[in-house]
Amino acid sequence: MTEDVPNDGDIKLVMALVRPDKLADVKQALAEVGAPSLTVTNVSGRGSQPAKKGQWRGEEYTVDLHQKVKIECIVADIPAEDVAAAIAEAARTGEPGDGKVFTLPVESAVQVRTGKTGRDAV
Repeated sequence: MTEDVPNDGDIKLVMALVRPDKLADVKQALAEVGAPSLTVTNVSGRGSQPAKKGQWRGEEYTVDLHQKVKIECIVADIPAEDVAAAIAEAARTGEPGDGKVFTLPVESAVQVRTGKTGRDAV
């Protein structure tokens, strides 16, 4: 493929795990780079963010699984690097637990309604 085709003509999945309070910022950043389509899932996870201790009804407990949102964005006509950079910049607070951004290849895609495949399905 030619060099001016984003992602070398491939379909990419940009997946991010970020703080829930940064979702609005990430959505705005994705719209600005021209990637408004996304899927968001509420998830829990553990990484470098320290565990939090709490107390409920006199009992102490530890929260080591923190609430995050998983954002998935499939791109074909937009460079995946631009999408990943936009998410990382919008989600950054500088504190542990800001999250991670991954870029993965997509082997195939099928649009259920029309039956289109590949880049046409995206």
